Amino acid sequence: MTDRLQLGFEQMSALVGEIVSQSEWFEITQQRIDDYADVSIDHQWIHVDVERAKQESPYGGPIAHGNLMLALMGHMPMAIQSPKVEGQKLGINYGFDRIRFPAPVHAGARIRETRTLRRVEIKGDMLETMMEVVIEAEGSAKPVCVAERIGRIVF
Repeated sequence: MTDRLQLGFEQMSALVGEIVSQSEWFEITQQRIDDYADVSIDHQWIHVDVERAKQESPYGGPIAHGNLMLALMGHMPMAIQSPKVEGQKLGINYGFDRIRFPAPVHAGARIRETRTLRRVEIKGDMLETMMEVVIEAEGSAKPVCVAERIGRIVF
């Protein structure tokens, strides 16, 4: 094991259970939803047909795709920056263990992401982290996304 890997492991281990980053509030516009529909080829009316969604949707209007929340994860402007590990070359999105969408994101809503470090392990010559990522919508009683995101830190 390299000194950088060991130092990184110690540094990250001290943060387990802590909030390690939080984004600023970020608006989910209808245009962003429409753009995501084009990229994902998911033009279901509950996302893109504003008038029909107002009349027929149980949500009272258009809502964002759940997968749009995953696509935005980590890309919202950060108010609190994630810790950088000394000697880190890059971080890799390794995947997810669990993803839930407890509440919808209405067009025009503002969302915010908070990450809490839940575990860190040494995997070969990398560190593997599991972040609990919670995305909330301003004024919503329930989070709109809760995910266990796995990342790898390369030295």
